Amino acid sequence: MEADEYDLMDAVEDAMWWYRAMHARVIDALTDQAWPRHLPLLDAGCGTGGFLARLRAEQPGIAAEGLEFHPPAADRARAKAGVPVTVGSVNAMPFADASFGAVVSLDVLCHAGVEPADALAEMARVLAPGGLLVLNLPAYAWLHSAHDVRVHNARRFTAGEARGLLAAAGLTAPRTGYWNSLLLPLMIVQRKIIARPAPESRSDVAPFSPWADRTLHAVTAAERILARPFGGLPAGGSLLATARRPS
Repeated sequence: MEADEYDLMDAVEDAMWWYRAMHARVIDALTDQAWPRHLPLLDAGCGTGGFLARLRAEQPGIAAEGLEFHPPAADRARAKAGVPVTVGSVNAMPFADASFGAVVSLDVLCHAGVEPADALAEMARVLAPGGLLVLNLPAYAWLHSAHDVRVHNARRFTAGEARGLLAAAGLTAPRTGYWNSLLLPLMIVQRKIIARPAPESRSDVAPFSPWADRTLHAVTAAERILARPFGGLPAGGSLLATARRPS
């Protein structure tokens, strides 16, 4: 991403409604499913460390570390979360086979610099047998917008596409579900009608007014309660997928 996008991420990811909602969904997935908890968790493409910091605050018993391609972002993640962060690429991870009980990767496979098949093969390789993979992905190619241009997203995914990629990587027991569903109509208006891709376009990562942030987060929190028994809803702006390395 652009350097200023890392600055924005670092500044808002602890409080912005969307990051809080995504992190809560991922922690739910880690809580609801079994995985080898005697091994550490890896956040592959951890950015500036927001998820690792949230995980450490809410689940201090889980040992975790990060991997980040951009060295300044890795430095920020290390300082923010207080866990080891290695500089490297998800396309060729600098870790031994079967090193981790879980791998989390949040809006990483979508990036232009990532090869999804290579990255998923690497995630499968570093997972221990029975290990859990948790992905968050932007949904639907037709939602590609100025935001994607700004953060260098090259692709968006459907649930079927995600399951196909997971199977091709040798991962099993896939679960997929959309979220950010109740706000999808607002997202369509913002991204496809109001905003237009242009070199000077801004991403959607930004500070929100307190009332707007509280309102949007309340919608995602209500959706999380409603959808959790079903693992997700039939449509949404984001896609959560889990799978595991066969035992």
